Amino acid sequence: QNRNVKAATYGAQLTPSSSSFFIETRLVLIFNDPSTMGISVQPVVVLLLSTILITITVYLFTTDIVTFPFPSFTPTDYYTPNPKSPVPHQNIDVSSNRTLQKMKLNASSLEVVEQLKWDLCKGAGSVDYIPCLDNFAAIKQLKSRRHMEHRERHCPEPTPTCLVPLPHNYKPPVPWPKSRDMVWYDNVPHPKLVEYKKEQNWVIKTGEYLVFPGGGTQFKFGVTHYVEFIEKALPSIKWGKNIRVVLDVGCGVASFGGFLLDKDVITMSFAPKDEHEAQIQFALERGIPATLSVIGTQQLTFPSNAFDLIHCARCRVHWDADGGKPLLELNRVLRPGGFFIWSATPVYRDNDRDTKIWNAMVSLTKSICWKVVTKTVDSSGIGLVIYQKPTSESCYNKRSTQDPPLCDKKEVNASWYVPLAKCISKLPSRNVQSWPELWPKRLVSVKPQSISVEAEKLKKDTEKWSAIVSDVYLESLAVNWSSVRNVMDMNAGFGGFAAALINRPLWVMNVVPVDKPDTLSVVYDRGLIGVYHDWCESLNTYPRTYDLLHSSFFLGDVSQRCEIVQVAAEIDRIVRPGGYLVVQDTMETIKKIESIFGSLHWSTKIYQDKFLVGRKGFWRPAEPEL
Repeated sequence: QNRNVKAATYGAQLTPSSSSFFIETRLVLIFNDPSTMGISVQPVVVLLLSTILITITVYLFTTDIVTFPFPSFTPTDYYTPNPKSPVPHQNIDVSSNRTLQKMKLNASSLEVVEQLKWDLCKGAGSVDYIPCLDNFAAIKQLKSRRHMEHRERHCPEPTPTCLVPLPHNYKPPVPWPKSRDMVWYDNVPHPKLVEYKKEQNWVIKTGEYLVFPGGGTQFKFGVTHYVEFIEKALPSIKWGKNIRVVLDVGCGVASFGGFLLDKDVITMSFAPKDEHEAQIQFALERGIPATLSVIGTQQLTFPSNAFDLIHCARCRVHWDADGGKPLLELNRVLRPGGFFIWSATPVYRDNDRDTKIWNAMVSLTKSICWKVVTKTVDSSGIGLVIYQKPTSESCYNKRSTQDPPLCDKKEVNASWYVPLAKCISKLPSRNVQSWPELWPKRLVSVKPQSISVEAEKLKKDTEKWSAIVSDVYLESLAVNWSSVRNVMDMNAGFGGFAAALINRPLWVMNVVPVDKPDTLSVVYDRGLIGVYHDWCESLNTYPRTYDLLHSSFFLGDVSQRCEIVQVAAEIDRIVRPGGYLVVQDTMETIKKIESIFGSLHWSTKIYQDKFLVGRKGFWRPAEPEL
């Protein structure tokens, strides 16, 4: 029909993505009376659309993949959210409306596709939201809390995809090694622990900083004096030589593990998310290895026979509870011949309560064939006892009563949602008398006790990662390694990536996915640390705790089990602003990842058609008006 146009406008917006551009078109035609104007609209519109489509098609076929420059971050880059008060913590809203219709342009047609739109997690506690530990609806339904069930994982369904807000005035972290002694208060604004532990020198607020003097409940003269006290108590403990991998139970702010770093000891410090507000968050902000966990009803997410030494300084665990299950779990993860250091009042006080606890501990340790190698008190009045796990099952067989019994079923090394057992974990069938090589030789010359691995296969893996890290990661990628301290390898394999970075001032949390071959024992035998995890669920860590996440040919696989958008939201939760995601994968997977992280406003760049580097900025979705 011969209608006339009074006004015609056409707007186009191009948005770069990994494999295509999206075009959003608007055609506004305001029709007037036919007698007003004599211009026919149909030929004009056809000509206009044809010209634009031809122009854009030519542009698309002659343009390379678009990349974006990395933003620079300085200590003056602050994040200031909407100051309006959010809703209560117990009502964290994790819903996210992620669909937005846009028009995808190809050579022949305009096709409607899903485009991602992100929302903030809502609630007073959303800044520190940990989905599997903050599922208050599930926690309220628990029938019992006697065995710390409320501190264990209770993951929501489906996995949330909302984005955690940033704290008010958040800034790039204090660099290592200065961060071990002080961090920005605004990054972890939790004053309760400062007040609660002010007499014990755990942490002190000084101006804009939280300062960590190296004190602790058992460290009256400081952590340096305490570690020297251990060395004098048992000279056969040679830090950074025969003792390389340590587990610190109920670690507080991880000053013990932080000090041991100077002695070439890597400590897995853990504590639950409890009334000791944000202690693990403090540890990670300091650049000290740590994770959220609890000895409750389930096994720790570590392999059997892994740690050279386990330490507990007033860690508030009732070792003889529930038939001794907590201590039996320590026995499982302690290497044969390894040591357990217990520093607590029952060791050096003789009141009725402490005496009762000590007598129970004597009975329990005897029943699992742990021997006392030393018991002593230092000049501060603090005492400790050091036990040693047997290297042979002969003692177990000689017991007058088989209580607790040896575990008779085949144990699952990859402990993931495995209930605690009231039995003694069997020793490895191989030569358990053979302790790993002294550090650092054990990094490249392992004697695996829990899993078989061919020496040649391990050697090739080590050489492969050494070449990739030195030639590509450190030299070719746009990563400022001087700002990288806390690193996570999402699918660690034998720990080759971490081993290749061993001489840099950083540490790596090696994650072995539960759906992949179980190689975590080899990681520990090499003198490295790590955990089991299912990446279809949220990780037990606070938001903004890692500087770099690494994935090698993994994200494509995990997308077959769960939504890759959920994994991307979790990566965004874990990585600090200014931090990185480094991916080695197929171009098909890389393009998908680039598109998703582009929607999160991450800077991205592709190298050699198989590496992607993404860098997180300070962008957060706009907060809704309340």
